[in-house]
Amino acid sequence: MSEHTALVRWQNTGDAMEPEDYPRDHRWEFAGGPVVPASAAPAYKGGAGCIDPEEALVAAVSSCHMLTFLAIAARKKLVVVSYRDQAVGHLEKDADGRLAITRIELRPVVEFAAGMQPGAEDLRRLHESAHRNCFIAHSIRASVTVA
Repeated sequence: MSEHTALVRWQNTGDAMEPEDYPRDHRWEFAGGPVVPASAAPAYKGGAGCIDPEEALVAAVSSCHMLTFLAIAARKKLVVVSYRDQAVGHLEKDADGRLAITRIELRPVVEFAAGMQPGAEDLRRLHESAHRNCFIAHSIRASVTVA
C-alpha cells in the first residue's frame, strides 16, 4: 500500500566506544526535510532536549488515534475545535522478562463546536472506532487503552 521511511544518523564524537560513555545523541531525518534531535531516554544517559524512542512510540500511537478520530468525526459531520492527549507509555518487563513498552494509555480531551458535543456513550464509541482503525496501534504488542 505505502512505504514510510526515516533516516537515522549517529556519529561517534570520540575515539573509543566505552559502554558507559559513548554518545547517544543522534538525529531522525524525514522526507520533506524535518530533522528531529533524538537520544536515549535520560535514564539511559540520553541527551537533554532530545526525543527518545519510547516517547516517539507513545506519540505515534496517540497521533494515529487522534487522526483516525478526527477522520471519523469529520465523516459524521462533527466539528472538533481542539484535541489534547497526555498519553503515557509504561516501560516494564514483559512476560519474557525483557523491557518493553507494555501499555500505552491515551487520555484524550476533545472539544467540539457549540451544539455538537456527543453524549458520553457516543464519544466512547467514536474513540472505540478510532482505536479499532488505528494502524499504528495494530502494529505493536503493547496494550493501548483510551480513558
